[in-house]
Amino acid sequence: MSADPHSTESILTRLLHADRRGGSEHGALHKAMHPAATFGYPDTASLVAVFQGRQPGHVYARQGNPTGQALEAKLAMLEGARAAAVFATGMAAIGAVMLTLLKAGDHVVASRYLFGNTSSMFGTLAGLGLEFSFVDATDAAAVAAALRPNTRMVFAETISNPGTLVADLAGIGALCRERGLLYVVDNTMTTPVLFQPRTVGASLVVHSLAKGIGGHGDVMGGAVCDTGLFAWQHYPHIAPAYRVGDPAGWGLQQIRKKGLRDFGATLRAEDAHRIASGAETLDLRIGATNANALAVAQWLEQQPQVARVHYPGLASHPQHARAKALFGGRFGGLLSFELKPGHDVLAVLDRLRVIILSSHLSDNRTLAIPVAHTIFWEMGPERRAEMGIADGLVRLSLGIEALADLQQDLAQALAG
Repeated sequence: MSADPHSTESILTRLLHADRRGGSEHGALHKAMHPAATFGYPDTASLVAVFQGRQPGHVYARQGNPTGQALEAKLAMLEGARAAAVFATGMAAIGAVMLTLLKAGDHVVASRYLFGNTSSMFGTLAGLGLEFSFVDATDAAAVAAALRPNTRMVFAETISNPGTLVADLAGIGALCRERGLLYVVDNTMTTPVLFQPRTVGASLVVHSLAKGIGGHGDVMGGAVCDTGLFAWQHYPHIAPAYRVGDPAGWGLQQIRKKGLRDFGATLRAEDAHRIASGAETLDLRIGATNANALAVAQWLEQQPQVARVHYPGLASHPQHARAKALFGGRFGGLLSFELKPGHDVLAVLDRLRVIILSSHLSDNRTLAIPVAHTIFWEMGPERRAEMGIADGLVRLSLGIEALADLQQDLAQALAG
């Protein structure tokens, strides 16, 4: 293979010019959008070859389309991964990994501080015969202690939502490498701008593309990226039909076939096109939201109504040193803070005028939500207590507004 003439450029510069350099039609700076559901072939031999995976191509849009394929190439480039597959949502991407690579009786070790919907999904899968242990993922020793003979996978998030705890990503990676376990890392909260999980040995990287990569709060999407580090030829759950060709591609092939073809969690071409466009400003947006988050976190720590601020960029954060080493001096756009007793969290939030009350994350606009009353309500008080979710906890997803406007809005809301 010839050397990449653009290899000295940053990944984000290559991302910005990927469509043009990849041969877009008519000199367009973006690849065309292909909403087609069906694809024709000049002869049956070609159609059969595509169906059997011996020739690249598309057979039916449920299994993917050219617009999604262009986005997959960009995501793989961002993550430094071998390949990627896109899905209708981030939850669909996680579900595809679990349902296509695991079988009843398999054991998964997962972070105790998982995103609420992911935790809910794992509860559903436990009812179908999978076994789960939830541990403190900030300590690789806790993960090691939970391993069993039937453990197949470890699942972790880079930064927990909303507690902002930072997993022992490198320690868990070393453990999974030693034991031959699948290591799945949800990189949604950091994005590849801050961190590439392949650097700590992750097998698969999952994303909610509606968050930082899409960035504009106008689209849903998810992705699974295969880093190329896992030896799929030794994994027992790869079906015989997919043990064809390069073993490095077996895992993602099975995820694509069973997760897209069988379950139909397909990303629409229109949404793939929008995500690909949004990703072009990823570095600029992450820089702005991260700067706002750090400044707001530092300001909140000084407010008399605030009991505690959770943000990895603060020296008071228990994993501050780890986050600094892993994420290159930027700490994400998410923070949470607890109000002191006597302050009505709902009343405080109702006084906000710039910041929007919403359940989304990583938008261009700053969003706030009372955690215990909404996204973690179904868990009940006992499970919330285990996760450190106080009744007065507020989650803030910082946007790109002027910092002074955000501080003024928070100040008047806190003052009442």
